[in-house]
Amino acid sequence: MPDPVVSRRDLLKAGLIGGAGLVLAVHLDGCARLDADPPPTSAPFAPDAWIRIGTDGIVTVVVDRSEMGQGVTTALPMLVAEELDADWAMVRFEQAPVNPAYVNPLAGSQRTGGSTSVRAAWLPMRRAAAKARAMLVLAAARAWGVPARTCTTERGVVRHPATGRSASYGELAAMAGRLPVPADAPLKQPGDFRIIGRPLARLDVPSKVNGSAVYGIDVQVPGLLVATVARCPVFGGRLRRFDPARALAVPGVRHVVPIETGVAVVADGYWHALRGRQALTVEWDDGPLAGLDSAGVQRRLEDLASEAGVRVKSRGSDSPLHTSDARVVSARYDLPYLAHATMEPTNATAHVAGHRCTVWVPTQYQSGTLVGDGAREVAAHAAGLPPSAVTVHTTLLGGAFGRRVEHECLSEAVQLSKAVGAPVKVIYSREDDIRHDHYRPVSHHRLEARLDPSGRPVAWRHKLVAPSIMSRFVSPYLPGWLAHRFGPVKHGIDNAAVEGAASPPYRIPAFRLDYVMANIGVPLGFWRSVGHSHNIFVVESFIDELAAAAGADPYRFRRELLVDHPRLLAVLDLAADKALWGSPAPEGLGRGIAIAELYGGYVGLVAEAGVESGAVVVRRVVCAVDVGTVVNPDIAAAQVEGGIVFGLTAALKGEISFKGGAVRQGNFDDYQLLRLPEMPAIEVFFVPSAEPPAGLGEVATPVIAPAVANALARATGRRVRRLPIRPESLTA
Repeated sequence: MPDPVVSRRDLLKAGLIGGAGLVLAVHLDGCARLDADPPPTSAPFAPDAWIRIGTDGIVTVVVDRSEMGQGVTTALPMLVAEELDADWAMVRFEQAPVNPAYVNPLAGSQRTGGSTSVRAAWLPMRRAAAKARAMLVLAAARAWGVPARTCTTERGVVRHPATGRSASYGELAAMAGRLPVPADAPLKQPGDFRIIGRPLARLDVPSKVNGSAVYGIDVQVPGLLVATVARCPVFGGRLRRFDPARALAVPGVRHVVPIETGVAVVADGYWHALRGRQALTVEWDDGPLAGLDSAGVQRRLEDLASEAGVRVKSRGSDSPLHTSDARVVSARYDLPYLAHATMEPTNATAHVAGHRCTVWVPTQYQSGTLVGDGAREVAAHAAGLPPSAVTVHTTLLGGAFGRRVEHECLSEAVQLSKAVGAPVKVIYSREDDIRHDHYRPVSHHRLEARLDPSGRPVAWRHKLVAPSIMSRFVSPYLPGWLAHRFGPVKHGIDNAAVEGAASPPYRIPAFRLDYVMANIGVPLGFWRSVGHSHNIFVVESFIDELAAAAGADPYRFRRELLVDHPRLLAVLDLAADKALWGSPAPEGLGRGIAIAELYGGYVGLVAEAGVESGAVVVRRVVCAVDVGTVVNPDIAAAQVEGGIVFGLTAALKGEISFKGGAVRQGNFDDYQLLRLPEMPAIEVFFVPSAEPPAGLGEVATPVIAPAVANALARATGRRVRRLPIRPESLTA
């Protein structure tokens, strides 16, 4: 029986009756279904991943990764809009609730990190959109009594060119929603893209401009109280005793509550809570780390470097480096602990009421137990409730860089809400945020290499001494790539600590990396690019030292050793070409180069730097990047620029130091960030590619420090082997 012919009036009528229009539940590959998980009470139930098309033609994309400035709430909707052939002006986004459907298949949990957002969504979200488009076309074809293959789509409209008929997605939504979801639908070829690859305006900008965007620190709910927490300044210290009298006498202070991490002052507002905390009388038991200082940490690392360590990787001959005819180059490198220093200080809001707990939190990690606990699990534990009783609202994040994986602030908010019987927002001051962070680990490196008579490196040995981020996580098994990268600490090896050092790209016949675990007791966390952030500095600085020892140009020296890595070679060449490598550097400056492969992406960077008036200056940075298909060039360039600034800040200024067991730094006067007058000119170039997208948000962070250090070596004749870069060590 042929499909009935339906008029445009019938389409409109059906759309109005349908109300919400087309709500598609399209299963994402690698993601769990929702059958065993009840829906959050304050969010619509989504059986899998949702594409919602209303009768008004609005396309709503539920974004399952956290927006922390990287543009994911634009990039992921662009994937959908491309395959859907949507009108970009009609596309909106919503933040996904906690649900197994939104598990990141590359992370094994509902989490944003590891530069996985676009990589994980590239095929699943496009496939979901292609199926939705096929259903819209089929709805129109049946209405018009024509074969679906004779219909086309463009900017949210299905057309039948032979008859001139057309219908908008809004008009077709209700009818399409009654059709079965096809098992498959063809994807566009890159040559047919009209949205992917364009610098479209970000969807989140209007709300950020008009002030309606809600970050964690903006959350307001009826009856909200605000708390600050007095914590022991020494890691691992405990509360001995406290007297709440003076704090309770401060106007606006409602409660003083001891909790797991210290003593909280709960008040009508942040200022009242802060004043109350200042008035609080507290006595601490500092514990075993009371004598911790930075000099002692350094001595500990150097002592451990004399131990054999654990063999991480080796190839080729393990014969002694120091032979009678050997030209041996050796160096030691040291990198400090670093804080995250996000723009938005750590905060969380919680309301425990009866047998439910609702939290509002700027988090990278909504749910899971593979790498620590997600927000839902932390809140459930603190509230004494099952995870199914917890609703997590993910707000915008004012920066993250790995800091928002940790949830001690959320635990504090839940504990306090339960104790005082009201919603409570915990806010860290800037001093709290810097002195009670989960830091990028300190590390100490010893390297030796042997050059043959022609100056080619034939042996490379690296001993890496660093604390283990992963040793605090108890999960014995991790899925897929996560097990390879962040696998449990086995046989004394932490994969997160050695990444970037375990597989240098250069063709060197004999290679060996040994790792010595050096847990100090300082809380550790993931910091933008994780182990790459310190190991690539070491590898790219040392290869430069080998080039100098061989009397070779550092660009050409690298080039000859990259014969097995064509994509790395391409970014190296592009960066050198755009930076005019080989021409004289500006007066007083040197040019330095560095490369890296991480998160599936490739980066080459040239920096021009020198010392002027006793200060290190970086005047120009040229960065070449190959991250496969670039979804949005403007957002991609901003991510590369941001990664460069983040890494340059750490290279020139970043250091967390200790005295008496406490962090010495507390605010941006002594933990400084790069200021606008210190910014170099940055040029970013992308290698054209039709390959699937690679990680982007972290790819540029680790290469800026070695490029600057190598530039300074050429400008001053002095090597930088310790970060942050001290101008006095270059001019003494």
